[in-house]
Amino acid sequence: MASDPSENAVEIWTDGGCRPNPGPGGWAAILKFKGAVKELAGAEAETTNNRMELTAAAEALGALTRPCRIVLHTDSQYLKDGITRWHTGWVRKNWRTAGGDPVKNMDLWKRILEAAKPHEIDWRWVKGHSGNPMNERADELATQAREMLEADARSARD
Repeated sequence: MASDPSENAVEIWTDGGCRPNPGPGGWAAILKFKGAVKELAGAEAETTNNRMELTAAAEALGALTRPCRIVLHTDSQYLKDGITRWHTGWVRKNWRTAGGDPVKNMDLWKRILEAAKPHEIDWRWVKGHSGNPMNERADELATQAREMLEADARSARD
């Protein structure tokens, strides 16, 4: 019987978003290893969906204290394609797109690449809002972080 490829790996689920886009946003990551679960979340007052998706991955990878095998689940095609397909071309072209424009969110892409270096990562795309319990939980945490930020901002104005 073949073993589960995620066995002995840190499993990570990430999500991020904002409302409206751009606007206030939240990000979240859930890290799971051998039954232990750690949830991370945060928010920014003025951001984009893509920045929150990237921040979730950067924060999750940055939370790891030693090299690991990782299965990272994201519902962001932007994150998955950027890290598995596009970044080598961007680096080769001095952080320019195929069209010659500067890469958007370069600061976060660089942060993710640096944080990913010591790890062996299997980047997996999952369909968002499709009933995957861990993806739904990450979405819930990101939304709560954004809503808390908005509530704090309203309180500060009152």
